[in-house]
Amino acid sequence: MRIGLITDTHMPASCKRLWDEVHVAFADVDLIWHGGDIVWASVLDELEQIAPTFAAKGNNDNGWHDPRLKQTQWLEVDGYRLAMVHDMEPEHEPIELLRKTYLGNRHADVMVTGHTHFERMDFREGVLQINTGSAVHPHLYSTRLGTVGIVEVDSAGIRADIIRLGETEGLRNPGVAYTFDGDQVRCLGDGTSLNA
Repeated sequence: MRIGLITDTHMPASCKRLWDEVHVAFADVDLIWHGGDIVWASVLDELEQIAPTFAAKGNNDNGWHDPRLKQTQWLEVDGYRLAMVHDMEPEHEPIELLRKTYLGNRHADVMVTGHTHFERMDFREGVLQINTGSAVHPHLYSTRLGTVGIVEVDSAGIRADIIRLGETEGLRNPGVAYTFDGDQVRCLGDGTSLNA
């Protein structure tokens, strides 16, 4: 299964819809998980046009209800369990403490979060942690292209990427790309030193 990951879209008035680059990045996903701070249900409707979409409720997702929105999303694929919550700060705490505090002490092989607007990928204590940052407000900067993620899960294991969506004209994308091959996380950088 190939899952698109996006979080902290917030959708300011200047954005009527998600970037075209999000649609391109998610073109062949089976499912989309939004990590919260959606703000408008129309974002989920737009993502739903690409693939079935589910979301974790963010601290800015008040005053509206949607059956696709839960505090914690769970998914089991080929014996691997994935969990998504909006905020799991501080993310560097021991996995056991994060599991106890945010997941009701339930095990997850992949923990997906958002909230910080800073992308992060870490593999420790046998658990892959993914925070895809923000697709719209990366690193809490003004509205611009940011980052999204893809996680692939099958009987062979787990692979994941955090993808930079490109550059907005005149506004640098501060996002950093990462990849996980099932054994280790590698930082691919912010695009300034990568060969085109």
